Amino acid sequence: MEFITNNALLIGLAVGSGLMLIWPMLRGGGGAANLTPAEAVLLINRSNALVLDVREDAEFAAGHIMDARHVPLAQLGERIKELEKFKDKPVLVNCQGGVRSLKACDILRKQGFSQLHNLEGGLNAWTAAKLPVVKGCAWPTSSCTPAPTALTA
Repeated sequence: MEFITNNALLIGLAVGSGLMLIWPMLRGGGGAANLTPAEAVLLINRSNALVLDVREDAEFAAGHIMDARHVPLAQLGERIKELEKFKDKPVLVNCQGGVRSLKACDILRKQGFSQLHNLEGGLNAWTAAKLPVVKGCAWPTSSCTPAPTALTA
């Protein structure tokens, strides 16, 4: 007992460090595996993964991964039907820094998506790895340009 009282600070530090190490596993990362840009390229090329970009319209238009499907995080819940056919296929979710994509992975996991992958560091990590981006909108697959509306009389 004397050992514990004399070393309470060190014991607390050890327990705290251990909790910090296992926190990412407990948190679950939105139910998705975090991938580096190099691992993401392999997933896209080998598994024909869907790339889902959850950034806002202006961010997407400024540069995105080639063939990425654009569904802003704020619209993901209402546009989930567009992605239903990818429930059992690999999906790589990205945003600018990796935080919004984790939230998107959590939403998708709750909707039954089984092969979710988060681009760790987001598009910032992708461009830092000198990987290519496409600028502009990929109309009509992107929501960065509003769909034309019919004129009414």
